Parts: sequence; structure tokens; C-alpha cells
Amino acid sequence: MGRLPQGLKGLKILRESIIRQLKSIVGEENVLTDEIDLLLYSYDASFPESKPDVVVFPRSTEEVSRIMALASAEKIPVIPRGAGTGLSGGAVALKGGIVLSLTKMNRILKVDTENLVVEVEPGLVNAHLQTALAPYGLFYPPDPASMKVCTLGGNIAENAGGPRCLKYGVTKDYVLGLEVVLPDGAIIHTGGQVIKNTSGYDLTRLFVGSEGTLGIVTKAILRVLPLPEAKKTMLAIFDSLEAASRTVSATIAAGIIPTTLELMDNLLIRCAEDFTHVGLPTDAEALLLIEVDGAKEALEPQVQAIEKICRKEGAREVKLATSAAEVDRLWLARRTVIGAAARARPSLVIQDVTVPRSLLPEMVSRIVEISRKVGLLIGVLAHAGDGNLHPLLLFDSRIPGELEKVHEAEKEIFAAALELGGTLTGEHGIGLTKRDFFPLEFSPREIEVTRSIKKAFDPMNILNPGKILPE
Repeated sequence: MGRLPQGLKGLKILRESIIRQLKSIVGEENVLTDEIDLLLYSYDASFPESKPDVVVFPRSTEEVSRIMALASAEKIPVIPRGAGTGLSGGAVALKGGIVLSLTKMNRILKVDTENLVVEVEPGLVNAHLQTALAPYGLFYPPDPASMKVCTLGGNIAENAGGPRCLKYGVTKDYVLGLEVVLPDGAIIHTGGQVIKNTSGYDLTRLFVGSEGTLGIVTKAILRVLPLPEAKKTMLAIFDSLEAASRTVSATIAAGIIPTTLELMDNLLIRCAEDFTHVGLPTDAEALLLIEVDGAKEALEPQVQAIEKICRKEGAREVKLATSAAEVDRLWLARRTVIGAAARARPSLVIQDVTVPRSLLPEMVSRIVEISRKVGLLIGVLAHAGDGNLHPLLLFDSRIPGELEKVHEAEKEIFAAALELGGTLTGEHGIGLTKRDFFPLEFSPREIEVTRSIKKAFDPMNILNPGKILPE
């Protein structure tokens, strides 16, 4: 898995002394050292595994600061962690050390309805914020598929997106300010509650998406929006995956920006229906889950225009959900489909490439061809309106040679996306699983600049070492 960066001691040499000091900071009940506990914190939602030496649960910014000061003095790796739903190995303790779980820092500190901002701690679950905002007639737009369990700190670390980001944007568009603990324990504040702010370098944007490699977010000021007056949800059913992907491009080209525009192929339709039993058409080659929101009087013309485009591009049927329960059933199928894919194969790797929206049909065709060429089941799932595809590579890790097929398919998918002017990741991050592919997208000089930023914040490379940058 790579050598320890020069100077990093890990905890094994200093174990008892360090553990005692950590317990004095956060309390004995907030320090885990049993082997079974360490095993449970050795992985996230991706494939790599590596055990930490200790798991610590701070409850305040001061405690995080003291932990980082200790880690800095002893040159011990620290890996920030939220709910562990990340898909790039970003929360894996590659070098051992301290896993810093922020899940006990989960409060909403302020809801400011006049300025439409909230202040939250990083361990707050995304869906819990949504629930708390609803009585105020507000919502927080970024909505990852794992929103019922993922934390806002993790969303900020990965610059998470979600189905609604087609219309509303991703996490970075809603983070106004941060409180951050640096690797040496220093506490800084970036941004603030104002919407416009051009004072100095935009450090807030730098930390968003930095995958826990530059600092640890302990508070965040987030922009929220009024709930839309109404929404309509549609299901477009196709006998051709290509026709469904063409429809996405045609919809955007017509100047229509739905709230969500999600694509699912036949393999995943069948998996989702087998799990949820919500009535998805299992004989369809593809479907689009489309949602629009806004003022009531503006929605019907949008629905009619979208239906017309769908039928022109070859949809065999376009359904409009007629109740909130029906909408919930459709979204249940979409948000659980990744787990439901286990019905086809016991193991999966979910990838996350993005291409220009106009080239979505081409990228979908490339994935289908790669699946045939490699001899591997690959389900096509996409935040299609963004050009953000999530190919699900399905396999059985117990069968010799299967994992090698996965790696071959991954390389070909990455190469195809980059050839089409895309990127290695739209929302899951580089982390550990894509770091060796980083040079495919970035030049040596660009990588050097990225390294210099990492070194400026973390000269000893103790904060989430081994992530993003190839070693």
C-alpha cells in the first residue's frame, strides 16, 4: 500500500502514551482501540481496507485542535471521517494512525431565516438538516444519494452533488464560510455569512473538495433556499438506452433545465424493481426520472415540453406521478439502486466520470462497448443532465480473474471520459481509488502546484496522507 511518508511514526511505537493523552482530551468513552472496533473503521463504501491504530470521537473544535496539536508533535497520521459513505477510499486509514470521527459533532447551531443561512457542525446528517429546515419553508439543495446517512462534513470534503445539482448546483455553491482546524492544531475561519465576498484568496472553496487533506472542518455556514411552491415528477420509458441518453441532450439543448434528470439502464431497472417492487417496467431498456419544480403556473408548460421531447426521441411512454406516495416510490428505487445491484452480483465498484452533456450518448455507448469487450456486467446509472455517469461494475470477488476485469474496465472508462473532454470524478473524489490515475488528467506542472498547496497547509503530510496525489 506504499511506504510511510518520511518522519511519520504511526501509533504502534508510542501506543500507550498516545492513547492516554487522547483519552485525557476526549474522555475514555470516546476512544476505541479494540480490534473489532478498528476493523469496523478500516473501510468506507469503497473497496480498500486498512485498519487505524485508534478511533477518536471529539465533541468540540477545541478537542479537535488539541488532537491535531498532539498528532503534529508526534508526527502521527490523522484521517477525518464522517459516516463512511465515501466511494473513493477517502476515509481509509492507509498509513494507520488516528481516525478522527466527527459524528458526535452533529448540532445545528443556528437557523437564520432573514439571511437564509444555517450554521452546522460537520457530523450532522444531510437528511436531518433537510427535516429541520422544512418547518421554516426552507431546504438545503445538495442531495447525495446517501443523504439519509451521509454527513455534511463529508459532503464538504468531497464537494458532493446529487440528483438536484442539475438545477441547483453542488456543495461548493452553498458553503459560505468554514471553521477549520489545520494540521498543527491552529483554528482558522474562512468566508462568513455574506453572499458576496471577494476579500483575499477564496480559502473556503479551496477546502471544499479537498478530501480532508488540508484541514478539518468543525463548523460550516451554509446557504439555504425557500422550498419551491410545487414540483412534478415524470418517468420516461425507452426501448433504447441510446434514445434515452439522446433525450437528455435534447432537453438541455431546448433550454429546459429540470431539477433532476436521472438515467437508469435495464440491468439496474431490474435490480431496483426486484428490491423495491414499486412497479418499474423491467422490460424497458432505459428510463429517465425527471423532476421540475418552481411556481405552479410554470410547471405545466415545462412538463408538456419535456414530454414532447421524450416522445420525439423515442420514448414509448411518459408517465406523470399523480401523488406524493408515487413520487416517493420512484425516488426510493433510484436512491437504493446501488445497494440493490447486489442482486445481480455480490460485489460492485461504482465509478464516477463526467463528460460534456452533449457527449453523454457517446459516453454511454462507450460504456456498453467496454462491458462487452471486458466481459463484465456494467450497469449504467447517471445524473444524466450533468453528464455525470456512475457506471456500476458488478462482479464476484471470489472468482479468480474477476477483479482484474474490473481494473481493466475502470482504465478504459477513465480513458474514454478523458478523451471526450471529461474528468475522472464529478462528485466522489479522487481519494485512494483514483490517485494513480491522477496523472492521466493533470500535467506534471499541475500536479506540482497541487503538491505545493498540500505542503503549505500540511508540511509533515499527517492529514489523510496517501490520498489524491500519486506517491
